[in-house]
This record gives sequence, structure tokens and C-alpha cells, in this order.
Amino acid sequence: MDWNLEHYVMAVTASLPGDLDDALDAALRRFAPADMARSVQDLMRQYRDGVAPADVILDSEIDVAAYAGYRMPATFAAVSAALRHTAELAPGFLPRTHVDVGGGTGASVWAAARVWESLEKVTVLEQSPKAIAMGEWLAKRSESSAVRRGQWRRGVIHKAVDKPAADLVTMSYVLGELPAAVQESVVGSLAADAEMVVLIEPGTPAGYGRILAARDVLINHGLSVVAPCPHDHACPIPRGRDWCHFSVRLNRTALHRQIKVGTLSFEDEKFSYVAASRHPWPRATNRVLRHPTQRKGMVSMRLCTDEPGLTDAIVSKRQRDLYHHARDISWGNQWPPATAPNHS
Repeated sequence: MDWNLEHYVMAVTASLPGDLDDALDAALRRFAPADMARSVQDLMRQYRDGVAPADVILDSEIDVAAYAGYRMPATFAAVSAALRHTAELAPGFLPRTHVDVGGGTGASVWAAARVWESLEKVTVLEQSPKAIAMGEWLAKRSESSAVRRGQWRRGVIHKAVDKPAADLVTMSYVLGELPAAVQESVVGSLAADAEMVVLIEPGTPAGYGRILAARDVLINHGLSVVAPCPHDHACPIPRGRDWCHFSVRLNRTALHRQIKVGTLSFEDEKFSYVAASRHPWPRATNRVLRHPTQRKGMVSMRLCTDEPGLTDAIVSKRQRDLYHHARDISWGNQWPPATAPNHS
């Protein structure tokens, strides 16, 4: 069977929460729109030219604001999706402490606070002083008391991460910035004293490869995969022919479109992720790997299963309640959903 699949766009859209939207808007409007747009375009050009994110120079307030406007909405959307999938499968996981490593301007702590109201203390580790300043400025405008009172610490990631112990540890879009020789030890140090570790990388073959390697490290350190995989076995997707990733569609505000010189009212952020816990939780029976295809009277889905393996499932209109659930299912969700009847 040919696993070179067509990559569909997720139907579900996301929007920034009002407090983050307002805070970003206030941060960006401190600068002339034309100057902000030029800074964003310069950042985009550097990324297109292959400049690693760690080498992007953010040496002015407008550069950091441009970075926040350019990347923070998409990062928030991707991290939120990964954390929602995690929370869905671990309803008893109610973290009180959260450490975000390489947190930039803080998108991940905003996302975690929206998923878990139980959070009381958050810490962001970031190496750029100007990113820290911007992150703190934005955080003071959050409706979450945990985010507002969050601690921001400057630190550089080496072989190990100097961080406080926490219930939840996240690291998003950072592994790819690190030398390959230290990635394993960094992931191991994240897992050393965390209840739950969630790692997010770009939804590219290279990003998926880093997540797959990190998944092995987490399992070897005694953690159990919570999401997206329905098992701890080797990934069944043939390497080099396809990769496991997901997508979230983010609504753009008028200002967001203006600074990115974009005409579309949305953007799609593709990401790969893994969530693993010190204590095992019930897993998804199956994970939807692509946007389901709907035809007259039937829905077809490609699934990663707990057997483990890959399979194509077809749900017909004759299956009534299950069919109605299938019509609403989205790429990245578990199947069948917890509310669906327990039959196929």
C-alpha cells in the first residue's frame, strides 16, 4: 500500500483567547504598522533562507514584537491542540506547576493555563533578555493569575536543563535549534523530575524525526506515552514515505494579516508532538492521522491503532450514531470518541 498520503487541512479552526489577542494587539500597536510589517517580513525572509531560529537576532524591541506577532499565535494554537489531546486522555492530571523550556514570549504558558485552570505556578526559561521582557509585559495582561505571576528566568540549554521540578514540562519548537548531539540528554533531563512532558516540533519530516527520537528517550526513562500514539511500540509509519503530524487552522485578526502582508483570513500550523507521563493513563483506542474523507453515506479514516499498526476504517450511514460521530471527527482526534457508542 502506498503511504504517500495527500495532506489535508484540519477543518476545525482556532482563535486566540481575548486576553492574549488584546495583549498582542497592544504590543504591536506601539510601533508603526509599516515598520512592524518590515520587521516581520525580515524574519520571514531569514526563515526562508534557512537561518536557524536560534540564530535569528532579536536585538531590538520591534524585532521581538515582530517575532511575537509572527510566531506566537501559531505556536499558541499548536501547543493548545497538543495539550487538549493530552488532557482529554488524562482527566485526572491536574497540574499545579508548569515549566516551559525555551519559552520565547510565553505562548505555551498561555496555552497550558487555558487547558488546566489548576495551574498555580508557571516558570518560563528563555535565553533572550528582550524576549523575556516582552513575555513578562504580555503576561501581566493575562486573565490567568498563574500566567500573571509567572517567573521568567534566563538560561541557555546545554546537555541538561537547569529547571525546577514541575508537574508539567513543555518544550515547543526548540529541539530543532539544538545540536543533534545534545538532544537526547536534554530530553532525558526534562523527564527526570516531571509528571508529564509534552514536546512539540514543526510538522515536517525532520520535526517528526526529532519527536520520534524524543519519544524513545521518554519511554527509556520510564514514562508512558499519553498522546498522540495509542501505544508505546515502535511507530508503524514507514520512515521516508510519510510522517505523523497534525494541523490546526488559526483565524487571523486584521492586524495579524497586516503585519504579515497576508490576504487570507487564516493560516494553517502543522506540528508533531508527543506527550508522556510518569504514570500511565488510558490511551486513545485509535488516532485519526488525516482529515477524514466524507462521501455519500460513508466516512473513511486513516487510523493509528493500538495493535499497533495503521488501518483504514469506513463508517457507513447504516451505523447510525457512530456515523454521526464520524461526520464530526477531525484530524488528530481519538476514534471512536469517548461519547460514541462502543461498537464499530
